Amino acid sequence: MAAATAKETVKKGPSLIVQLLLMVILTGAAVGTGWLTGSSMNGKVPVEGSGKQVNADKTYEDEPGSDGSAEALNIFRLETITTNLADPTDIWARMELALVFEDLPDPALAEQIHQDFLAYLRTVKARQIQGASGFQHFKTDLEERARVRSDGRVKQVLVRTLLFE
Repeated sequence: MAAATAKETVKKGPSLIVQLLLMVILTGAAVGTGWLTGSSMNGKVPVEGSGKQVNADKTYEDEPGSDGSAEALNIFRLETITTNLADPTDIWARMELALVFEDLPDPALAEQIHQDFLAYLRTVKARQIQGASGFQHFKTDLEERARVRSDGRVKQVLVRTLLFE
């Protein structure tokens, strides 16, 4: 029995060639993953079947407003709104908005909506706008006010800038 314990079996690991092959495969996978991630972050996506790259944020000709004009989408930019908030009163808000109309924009109606937004922003408290959900509720309130004021002619309110000081 003592002779059996003295003769221990030496466990043999994988060979050096297998280890090197595995290291090369994993390194290649890491390089490929990094390259794809970097390409997608740059906005360039490789096109399959060719060596060309296409810009991911390209505007297509069949999209409305693809000529870059705001008139194609019936967008009306409002004047900048700068006012203080309801609470705390020492925080000022600067907001740039645009309205998307169903048909041709009406400047007189847009001015009424602008004044309504100014009055609403003066009643908002800072804690109501905090976080992503707070901003989403704020934007929904603006869109609802615009729809009510325009009798449904305004489809969407675009928040271009919202800055608090």
